[in-house]
Amino acid sequence: MSRLNSNLKWFYPGMYVKRYAALAFIGVFIFLIGVGVINQIHRVKPPLAVRAATWVISHADADIHPGTLGLLLTIIGALICLLGIGKLISSLTSAVDPEMSSGGLVEVIYNRRRLSQGKRIVVIGGGTGLSTLLRGLKRYTSNITAIVTVADDGGSSGKIRKQLNILPPGDIRSCLVALADAEPQMTQLFQYRFRNSSTNSSDFRPGSEGYGEGLRDHAFGNLLIAAMCAVCGGDFEQAVLQTSRVLNIRGRVLPSTVTPVILHAEMQDGSYIDGETAIADSPLPIKKIYLQSIEPGVTITAVEDALEAIRMADIILLGPGSVFTSILPNLLVPGISEAIQRTKVRKVYICNVMTQHGETDNYTASDHVQVLEEHTVPKLFDYVMVNTGIPDAQLLEKYSRTQARLVEPDIDRLKARGYKPITGDFIHESDVVRHDAGLLARAIIKMLG
Repeated sequence: MSRLNSNLKWFYPGMYVKRYAALAFIGVFIFLIGVGVINQIHRVKPPLAVRAATWVISHADADIHPGTLGLLLTIIGALICLLGIGKLISSLTSAVDPEMSSGGLVEVIYNRRRLSQGKRIVVIGGGTGLSTLLRGLKRYTSNITAIVTVADDGGSSGKIRKQLNILPPGDIRSCLVALADAEPQMTQLFQYRFRNSSTNSSDFRPGSEGYGEGLRDHAFGNLLIAAMCAVCGGDFEQAVLQTSRVLNIRGRVLPSTVTPVILHAEMQDGSYIDGETAIADSPLPIKKIYLQSIEPGVTITAVEDALEAIRMADIILLGPGSVFTSILPNLLVPGISEAIQRTKVRKVYICNVMTQHGETDNYTASDHVQVLEEHTVPKLFDYVMVNTGIPDAQLLEKYSRTQARLVEPDIDRLKARGYKPITGDFIHESDVVRHDAGLLARAIIKMLG
């Protein structure tokens, strides 16, 4: 009875349903009359109601051939029916989402159906490089799983990690925004970072002296994920899932582990540095990276959904991103490298465009690959995507002042190691040199045929 009462609400006043449903019904009725007229000409016995309507029309004083009349009625009825159905759909969608009422519903449904049938792509990494790649891939498929490092301990993420004792949300937030299908204002809100008015006058609000130490430098998305984690009873995975629904993302974002971890580095001079930020800021060359649980005696374990995504993938992508502080922290989680090694699909390492001072000074493409081999296993991946484009000379000069340079695409050394290079101009130039999301995505989709 409750279901019947609920269905009857469709006919309540103000629903804007009855008029369009009636219009569609009239269209169907006229269409059937036209079909009946045509059938009568061909001696096909139509239903009684159609025969009665046809008899009235045939005895009317109209100078028109019955066949022509039947065809006209059929066409007119079909058009009226389609008009009624279209108006009904527009009325319903405008109540749910006003922006779809202008005819965008068909486009939305078509795109979502097409993307839902796309290839299953797993991307492993962190930082800006990963989010750049995700922006390009989401144009081709919604079956994307981003497996993200949780070793970040700097900036807003580091503060939240220390104050609230949760995993750092920064890289995960960036990936969620990159995959978002939400309104632009929503994504801008997630990326909004609170600034002190004394250092950024554009963020000044009348009657305010700044945000103080409490909110300064925090990204709103990080705070939301932290709040969602509290709402979900401390379940970080569930918090990311619920935040994904807020942004209506195309795909999934998963932490590589939910065990609180810290990154350790052995430097070339024999010294040791703890923490991702300290390692990245150190000018000393890195010899080895280690991953350790913050809580003594707690074993680091991979997220099961991440392992399952790797097993089910059509292609696995590593990077782009800092090889020591974005990619390796994921591969050092027990079970991740082993799961990648067992798969038979194509596995691609996307090499950075520029070197990073303190991490990969003077590294060539094959040097990046060697680091990954030394920390995991040889031939963990089959392909190496290497940029061969040359940025503007002024940009290269700008980077040289920070001791960064273009990564040399030493193709022959890669081939000698048994890898298959994928070369091309993958650069997007603005005030920085980084990968172009569209060019990267197109090259990857082309590999998948």
